[in-house]
Amino acid sequence: MKALPLVVLVLALAVSLAAASGEPSWRMKADYVEACSCHLFCQCYFSDSHGHKHAEHPFCEFNMAVTVREGHSGKVDLANTKYWLTGDLGDKWGTEKKATWVTVSFDPKATQAQRDALAPIILKTYGLEWGELKVQEAPIEIQQSGDIVEAKLADGKQAYLKLRREPGIDGKGVVLKNVKYFEAVQNNGFQMYKSIEHRANVAGHEFSYADRNAFLITIVSQGATAN
Repeated sequence: MKALPLVVLVLALAVSLAAASGEPSWRMKADYVEACSCHLFCQCYFSDSHGHKHAEHPFCEFNMAVTVREGHSGKVDLANTKYWLTGDLGDKWGTEKKATWVTVSFDPKATQAQRDALAPIILKTYGLEWGELKVQEAPIEIQQSGDIVEAKLADGKQAYLKLRREPGIDGKGVVLKNVKYFEAVQNNGFQMYKSIEHRANVAGHEFSYADRNAFLITIVSQGATAN
């Protein structure tokens, strides 16, 4: 797989930070297939008695396969772009806004203009400082058949998700609503799934889980500038 220099992501963020408030706005509506190391449902989205958020463990190892349903940044059309996030939130993300590591993988079909536009949007959506941040290119596949969702990064060699929907009482699924997703301004609710298989071996990091927290969600991120 062709690795892309970190400077691409850093420069894109620096440009956005320097942008004037009068520049065109950005907006992204994206579909997420997500799984992590917590048990159902992830504690990261709920505050403790001190107003802090924590994962179930002193770590939260995750995969997120993302398809941009619609969106733009300035004149750059972001629709149908795919990217994948693999990483670990660690134990300080909810108290100090510091996370351990993340690798951003762009599908080869994403143009350089789309990658440059998405880089600061991705960082803005989570609002975290990453101890290690890497960028690479690898093919992404996402498919759904009935209650099963599969997603592959580099044909499953670097990361793989196989999730089963929680049926609920009526067999039509369980959706958790009215819960904020990081810095997204809107979401359609967390569609509850469990991982049949959830693993990664990317950028020097490796993990594997089963029967853990997973969900599908559509989020909206937007702002006057991507800083």
